[in-house]
Order: sequence, then structure tokens, then C-alpha cells
Amino acid sequence: MRKLAVAAVAASLFFGGMGAAVADSWKEMTMTTNGASFKGRYTWQPKNQPPSGLHIQGVLRDESATDHHNVYLESKIAEYPKKRIKGVQKGDVKVDKVLYDPALQVTRKVEVRLCRDRGSFRPDNCSPLRTFERN
Repeated sequence: MRKLAVAAVAASLFFGGMGAAVADSWKEMTMTTNGASFKGRYTWQPKNQPPSGLHIQGVLRDESATDHHNVYLESKIAEYPKKRIKGVQKGDVKVDKVLYDPALQVTRKVEVRLCRDRGSFRPDNCSPLRTFERN
């Protein structure tokens, strides 16, 4: 009887964990702007796994190799300054980053956009701001 109870508890924990894993599964993410693209996926890190934030993976690509401009992903979390994930001219950069708020235990909202750095005299052209919120 005792073994049966232990097996039932173990099975419920196993299947409950599978449900949590499916709930936080990876979702596709595509961002484009003139001369730049990001194609990848994202998921929220579990609340009990530091850093608990938005995990993104993908490829940041310079789509216009002849314009001599760099590309970057820009993220904003809470009241912190914006952070950049820089790309390279005429190439691709693999991105595997967790965007999180170091002051909070659980990050709930992250804003991300893709931009092409056009230098100091012309404004950067960027994709629309995308907001990711944890449920």
C-alpha cells in the first residue's frame, strides 16, 4: 500500500511538471526592419530559476551588406537604461540571452525592438516596440 501511494505521488509530480514545462514552452519570434532581421524563439525562465526573465535565442542578421551600418536588438526592463545586443556588419550573430531585472526576483515585462544603427547624423530605423509580459 505504501509503495502504491509513493508511486501515485511520484506520477502526479511528474505529470504536473510536464504541464509546467508545456506552459513555458518556446514560442517563435520574428522581427524585421529595413536592413536588419531577427529570427528566433523566446520563453520565460521559471520563476524559481535565476535569472528569472525572458530568454531569447536566434540569429541577428545584417540584411543590407552594402550600407556599412551595424544592427542591434534593444531591450528595456522597468526603469533601467536600455541595453543593446550588438550585431555585426555584413554578417550574423547568434543570440542566446536572458533579459531580466536584477533588482527583482521575477521579471514580469520586457520591451524589445530591432534597429539598424545609421550613425550619429541620421536616426536609427527600428522595428515597432514589442512588449512581452509574463502571465
